[in-house]
Amino acid sequence: MKHRYIVGACALGLSAAFAQAQSMVKVYGVADAGIVLERGGPAGSMENVGSGVASGSRLGFKGKEDLGDGTSAFFVLENGFNMDTGTAGQGGRLFGRQALVGLAGAAGSVSLGRQYAPYYKVVRDIVDPFCTGLAGNAQNLFPTFTRVDNSVEYQTPKWRGVSADVLYGVGEAAADATKNRTIGASVGYDAGPLTLVLVHHQQGNATGTAHSRNTMLAGRYRFGVVTAHAAYARNRDVLGNASRDALLGLAVKAGAGRVLASLVVHRDDGGREAHARQAAIGYEYSLSRHTDLYTAYGHIVNRDGAAYTVGNATDVGSGTTGINLGVRHVF
Repeated sequence: MKHRYIVGACALGLSAAFAQAQSMVKVYGVADAGIVLERGGPAGSMENVGSGVASGSRLGFKGKEDLGDGTSAFFVLENGFNMDTGTAGQGGRLFGRQALVGLAGAAGSVSLGRQYAPYYKVVRDIVDPFCTGLAGNAQNLFPTFTRVDNSVEYQTPKWRGVSADVLYGVGEAAADATKNRTIGASVGYDAGPLTLVLVHHQQGNATGTAHSRNTMLAGRYRFGVVTAHAAYARNRDVLGNASRDALLGLAVKAGAGRVLASLVVHRDDGGREAHARQAAIGYEYSLSRHTDLYTAYGHIVNRDGAAYTVGNATDVGSGTTGINLGVRHVF
């Protein structure tokens, strides 16, 4: 993920030396498209050709330069795009998925830019057997804190299975540092078949008068071909409304494929009883190291005014039932 960027006249004079010092630059990406059927929406059923159903389609550049004494510089520039229309994702941003640069060494890494929130990474990598994709996406009910602009992140090295991740997102508002400020942190243990993580996310409002907060305990355990997933979260929004989220899930290797299943429950503790639960099942089949086929089914039951929808990796969806069938190529 790492590389030094030189502009203007300096690039002309130092290009040869730069090429020799460069230790690694990689172009990578995901091309993902599928058929998405949605049922139960207020406007009726929908049939779409969707982009990024299992994983967001992207084109990325990452590089690394060895600076000596165990220190390296790195960068990531990642563009999201829509396979179905050829347009840019993330509201048309050039590098809307990720844009960061940093330094890494024996004491850990520090990076700056547009980066993934620790809370999101725990949901994607530990909690959700669907890896926040397909109709079983846990973020259909769990809070979504995907990326943080104007952020500084420190990640510790792993010591006896323990590591931590701390992110601070600057609100960039005059006279009050609490406006739009983001604070995220996680501490985890990962050794052998067991992974446990405690993660917290805090987001200030635009006036600096209140903030939301979300805290989650997540676990994953691998035994043979089966991986079990579990999480429990407590939430409070900027208005003080409390809620809870919980997930139980499984991923089972079956030959060249994987069977995925999860049950997600959202409980509203603010007195409205606007509860929801989601059940989902999916299957991924590998055609090669780089290409797989996928299918998934997800259904949400909303109660007393809850209005959650079944989405996927890049679309929030429009109905309470979603069916996916598609292909993903990773390069």
